Amino acid sequence: MGDKILVFYGSYRSDRMGVRLADYIVSGIRARGDDAELIDAKAVDLPMLDRMYKEYPKGTAPAAMEALAEKIRTADAFIFVTGEYNWGPQPGLKNLTDHFLEEWFWRPAAVASYSAGRFSGVRSGTVWHSILSEMGMVVVSSTLAVGPISQTLDASGKPTGPAGESLDRSFGRFADDLAWWTEAARAQRARKAPPY
Repeated sequence: MGDKILVFYGSYRSDRMGVRLADYIVSGIRARGDDAELIDAKAVDLPMLDRMYKEYPKGTAPAAMEALAEKIRTADAFIFVTGEYNWGPQPGLKNLTDHFLEEWFWRPAAVASYSAGRFSGVRSGTVWHSILSEMGMVVVSSTLAVGPISQTLDASGKPTGPAGESLDRSFGRFADDLAWWTEAARAQRARKAPPY
């Protein structure tokens, strides 16, 4: 397969709908010939941040944290799928992300947002751009913004109606942008070691 891309999703709600967008993205990335894996913060279930992964003595981090650290270190790129809670990021996704730091460095990331309403989670998506940049990732300019999500994707993550058609039209550019930066970052890391 091609690039290894981790797709992060962070809602803990029992009736969460954003997983539709996460599933759509995983399917779309796989259809392009890349290896996409959904990382569901609720399934990983890290505790509220007490110690970051790097603060544990080697080999003593909780098993779920150790396994995820390895996946992050070996990934080529990341996609963060975020809902919007009171104009901000979901706490589940932010908490999962904050457990790691150096593991993210020198790889590209893209942001996809969603909401039940017409603003499509864009306020949270905008916040994620600065968060991910601070954590050492190159954040691509292309984004996906989906809302209302229930009118865009069905329960299995398949596009529906005009909103779904619009999402399909936008996805190619989003994925192309991430692929370009993924190739550029890989070539640069091969040519020259990161400065720290």
